[in-house]
Amino acid sequence: MSVAETEPVEGELPGWAVTVVDGFATYLTLERGRSLHTVRAYRGDVERLLATAVADGAQSLADIDARTIRAFLAREYARGHSSSTMARRSSSVRTFTAWAEERGYVPLDPAAVLASPKRSRALPSVLRVDQAAAMLESAAVAADDGDPVALRDRAMAELLYASGIRVGELVSIDQADFDPRRLTVRVMGKGAKERTVPYGIPAQRALDDWLTDGRPHLVTAASADALFLGRRGGRIDQRAVREAVHRMVRRVPDAPDISPHALRHSAATHLVEGGADLRTVQELLGHASLATTQIYTHVSVERLRATYEQAHPRA
Repeated sequence: MSVAETEPVEGELPGWAVTVVDGFATYLTLERGRSLHTVRAYRGDVERLLATAVADGAQSLADIDARTIRAFLAREYARGHSSSTMARRSSSVRTFTAWAEERGYVPLDPAAVLASPKRSRALPSVLRVDQAAAMLESAAVAADDGDPVALRDRAMAELLYASGIRVGELVSIDQADFDPRRLTVRVMGKGAKERTVPYGIPAQRALDDWLTDGRPHLVTAASADALFLGRRGGRIDQRAVREAVHRMVRRVPDAPDISPHALRHSAATHLVEGGADLRTVQELLGHASLATTQIYTHVSVERLRATYEQAHPRA
C-alpha cells in the first residue's frame, strides 16, 4: 500500500460518525468476512469521506448525498491518487452507503447513481521461466549448508511459485494443512474461502528439508503448528517473506526485483504459456471472477510480442 493510501484523516470525527464507522467495520469483518487489511483500507476511505462531509457542514449521515460523494472523490483525485486507489475509494464508499441504506441510516443510497471508475489493468511484473528456475536453484545452493533460515526461504519460494498462493495465505498455513501424499495444501483465501491447491515434487522436497532440518532449530513454545517460522520462533509475517523473496531474486542477474505477489503472477503466467486453460488457473489462484484471471492472457501476448520483435528479422 502506498503512502498516499495510508495518509491520516485530518481532524477528529464527531461521535455519530465514529459510531457509524465502527458499525461498518464490524459488518465488513463479521458479515462479509473481509480481511483485516481490507477492513482497514475501507474504514480509512469512509473516515475520509465523513471528515470531508463534516468539514462541509454535515451533521448526520442523512446530510450526505450524491453531490457530497462526487465532491469527495474529485478532491481525492486532485490529490494525485492512482486510478487503482480511486477505484478502491469508490468501492469503499459504495459498499458503505449501500450498508447505510440497509441499516436505515439513510432513506436512499446516495452512491447508487454514481458511475463506477475504471481500474487500470497494468500488466504485472513477472519472471521468465529461466529466471524463476535460476532463483530457485540459487535458493537451493544457499540452503546446502543446512542454515535453517535458508532452508525456510527455499521452501517458501518453491511453494509460492509452485502453487501461486498469496503471501497472506502462505503465512497462515499450518503443518496439518498439508497432504504430502496427494501433494496438496489447504489455504484460506479472500473472504474466508477455503480451497485446496496442488504443488509439485520439487516443492515437497524443499518442504521435507525444512521440516526435517530447518524448522526444529527455530521452533519455540510460540510456534504452535505454524508451518513457516520467523527467526524468533513465532509464525512468520508477510514482511519477512517479502524480504526473503527480494534477497533470493537479487542473486539472479537481470531479474526484476519482484515481490512474493509477483511470484504468484509468474506462476499464473507460466501456466497460461504452458497451455493451462483459464478456468483451471482461476481455481488455482482463488479468483472470484474469470475476468481477473484474464490479465494473464494479456501478459502472455505482450511477452510473445516482445520476443517476436526481438527475434524476427522482419518485425
